Amino acid sequence: MEVIEMPSDINLLRLMSWLSPAFPVGAYTYSHGLEAAVEDNLIRDRRSAEEWIVDLVTRGAGRTDATLLAHAWRAVTNGDESLLAETAETAAALSATSELALETESQGRAFLKAVDAAWPTPALEMLARVHDGPVAYPVAVGVTAAGHELPLTEAAVAYLHAYAGNLISAVVRLVPLGQTDGLRLTRAVEPLLPKVAGAALATPLASVASAGFVADLKSMQHETQRTRLFRS
Repeated sequence: MEVIEMPSDINLLRLMSWLSPAFPVGAYTYSHGLEAAVEDNLIRDRRSAEEWIVDLVTRGAGRTDATLLAHAWRAVTNGDESLLAETAETAAALSATSELALETESQGRAFLKAVDAAWPTPALEMLARVHDGPVAYPVAVGVTAAGHELPLTEAAVAYLHAYAGNLISAVVRLVPLGQTDGLRLTRAVEPLLPKVAGAALATPLASVASAGFVADLKSMQHETQRTRLFRS
């Protein structure tokens, strides 16, 4: 039987591997404050879940993370250690609550450990040389993607897809919603991702900001929530 070899895109395959729910960063343990929003009945069905997640992706941490990823990628690509240090420090300082800091720093640390073991790159040494503090998850992804010469736009879109997917997975379990509603949420968010990535890539580092104020407040409340399934 003849075996037909299909062309493969190593860039796509790597992004699929790194940003898969199965990649060992523990993303499934975080809800980004969604758990408190469900507890307070701010998210109670598919419609309210869609509004919340769309806001986070377009105006909150989703867009902010994509901007940080882009600047980390450019810093490594251009060999700009000063920009990389500034980006890493900015990312580490942006988390509005202790749980959001835990979320991004824990995932960043786990991501770097995993890729260094299986996909090592000198870019990780560059990062360690200029920044000895906690590394936010989008910075870790941006540095690694640049180190392996993966295209920036594709990396940003894939990161946003994984970010939105984790929020959808959390809200499906928390409300709870059925699998079909989860798929409908995925379909609703999909068209936004390239647009958000494009806007994020055009944002200067000095202008990075989030408008997810209610989500930040829910994250603060989650710290003392009596019953919790998630770490954030």
